[in-house]
Order: sequence, then structure tokens, then C-alpha cells
Amino acid sequence: MLLSVAIWLQATDLFTYIRLSSYVYATIMSLHLIAISLFGGMIVLTDLRLLGWAMTGRSVADVVDQLRWPKRVGFLCAATCGFLLFGSKAEEYYYNAFFRTKVTLLLLVAVHALLFRSSIYQRAADLDLSGNIPSRAKLAAAISLLLWTGIMISGRGIGYIEVPFGLHADLQEALTAIAKRV
Repeated sequence: MLLSVAIWLQATDLFTYIRLSSYVYATIMSLHLIAISLFGGMIVLTDLRLLGWAMTGRSVADVVDQLRWPKRVGFLCAATCGFLLFGSKAEEYYYNAFFRTKVTLLLLVAVHALLFRSSIYQRAADLDLSGNIPSRAKLAAAISLLLWTGIMISGRGIGYIEVPFGLHADLQEALTAIAKRV
């Protein structure tokens, strides 16, 4: 079922264009990496502040609140570019263990957000009032750093998995058939 959806998705006009274009795929990949770099840097700053390891001269609320919207925009850009990259090679990614790991870790990030958002990230001013950063906030930051590091490692590994034998030949035949119909 998922494989059928992946094959259909990459055969759509948009994703076929992205995959076959000389510059579009590379441009989207570059934008994806830039967004990850900026977004990742803001995640690291937030988590290191919550751990008490960096920017200790600034309040937790200042760091968390001032980086909230830029992180959201960065994530949106990275996720949009990531989806465009996925869609253009969905069948390859279906077989890729690193991609599956990355998606699993992204789902765990969503669970992390559900567990800690209301008690830690949206109550950053309360953390400043207590004087010491509570262990729950430090745990949230440590888990966040581990999850995002895993996502970065998995994302980097995606390009190093060989696709199953014959997949590119099958894909090329399908694309040729689609081109003849158009």
C-alpha cells in the first residue's frame, strides 16, 4: 500500500519535474540544508540554555521566546523542502533504512513536543522564577538534542544507501511511458 502511494507520488508531474530538472532538485536540497542549519542552530541554542550550559547571562524566557517564531519558520521551510525531495524520489526512500529512521525520529519529536511543550517551552518565564532550572526542563533539552542529532545523522545517511537492483531501470521505463503519453 505505502509503496503504491510512493510510486504514484513520484510519478506526478510536479515530482517528475523536480527529479528530472538539472537545477531544481539541487536548489531544493540546498534550501533544505540551509533551513536545517538555521533551524538546528536555534534548537541547539534553546536546548543548551535549558541545560544551563550556554547563554547563562540571558533568561531562559528570552532565549525560548525570541527563538520560537524563527524556529517555526525554519522548520516549515525545512519540512516543505524535505517533502519536495521525498516526493521526487519516494520509491527510493521507501526502501531506505536511514529515511525510515529519520521519519521515526521526527515522530518521536512530535511526541516530545506533546509531552514538554505546555510544561516547559510555553512556561519559560516560570523556569526563570525558580532560580534553578528544573530537572524536567533539562531532560526535555537533552532528549531534544538527542532526537535532532539522530535526525541529522539519519538525513545525512540517506544518500549512502543503494537502491534495490533494477529500481532505476524500472523507474526509467515508467518515466519514458509517461513522457510518451504527454
